[in-house]
Amino acid sequence: MNNIRKIGALSLLLSLTILHALQAQDKEENSDLGLSISAFVDAYYAYDFDRPTQGYRQSFFYNHNRHNEFNINLALIRMAVENDRYHAVVTLQGGTYAQDNYSPEQDLLQHLHEAYAGVALNASGSLWLDAGVFASNLGFESAVSMDNYTLTRSLVAEESPYFLSGAKLTYTPSDQWLFMALVSNGWQHIQRVDGNSLPAFGSQIQYMPNDNILLNWSTFIGSDDPDATRRMRYFNDIFGTFKLSDKLDLIAGVDVGWQQTAKESSTYDSWIAPVAILHYQIDDQWGTAVRGEYFNDAQQIAVSTDSGLGFKTTSVSWNLDYQPDQKVMCRVEGRYFSSPNDIFNNGEVLSDSNFFITASLAVKLNKDF
Repeated sequence: MNNIRKIGALSLLLSLTILHALQAQDKEENSDLGLSISAFVDAYYAYDFDRPTQGYRQSFFYNHNRHNEFNINLALIRMAVENDRYHAVVTLQGGTYAQDNYSPEQDLLQHLHEAYAGVALNASGSLWLDAGVFASNLGFESAVSMDNYTLTRSLVAEESPYFLSGAKLTYTPSDQWLFMALVSNGWQHIQRVDGNSLPAFGSQIQYMPNDNILLNWSTFIGSDDPDATRRMRYFNDIFGTFKLSDKLDLIAGVDVGWQQTAKESSTYDSWIAPVAILHYQIDDQWGTAVRGEYFNDAQQIAVSTDSGLGFKTTSVSWNLDYQPDQKVMCRVEGRYFSSPNDIFNNGEVLSDSNFFITASLAVKLNKDF
């Protein structure tokens, strides 16, 4: 009996030792995974002084685009595994941004903000291959409002892809340079356009000569048409970010695009859109920004108008931000548009100007495991 007890005690001790070792190994493996879960919510209210009768304000907006109602622009839940050798990200979304910007996609895909996997191709981690649905290489503004100097998105952001579906190769040989080459399913599509067998291509080059300056040049080459009517599109996104002082920052850029007037044509329609944003950080909690921009799309390649006239507009905005905590941001913004043509829709008639005010309360939460 004593031997049995001894054997039982030894077995129990051995079992506890193995269990402890497995738990320690499991903890170490989970730590190596670099698992993080984050969430973001942007609740807003917008009032358009044209008082549109339809549910949305203007058809060329994809953010904060409901009039005289409280709503959710974007709600995200993000799960990511990131380490030196590989990473994987899945982000689900809801809100009016998802409804408006993902409307061509199938119902379930409209709730997919991003989903991609990546692997480091060299030991130093300077060369990565990613595939899936990921943020576009075009533009300096994110769909997440807290990441931007202004509450509402600039026209250069609204009228170029927020996301792409494909594969990209990213090379960062130093802290100063970034090079990217990518292939995708087209101009902001998770699924390729029906009848289009041609993938789209893109590139990105970033140069940061010091901590105060970043220069970017991104491109897109592809078609948003079926093969039968294929018109090639060539697009350049150029911008720079400049830290002018401890409190003052400037973003300036221009988008330029060309598209064939018809399949195999040697003539092209074009559009151009310069923008500048000046941001001033008043103190730890308060900030403000002013924006000026112009968008000239005479042939309505990037923006279609209900009037059938070309989209030519000048815009200015001013916003005030209050951030009591790094996780919370309260913002209000006034924005004015003017055009030589009657292109702004208030639901009954068209006008040559538009003014609206938007207020937002956004919260971002992160948790690492």
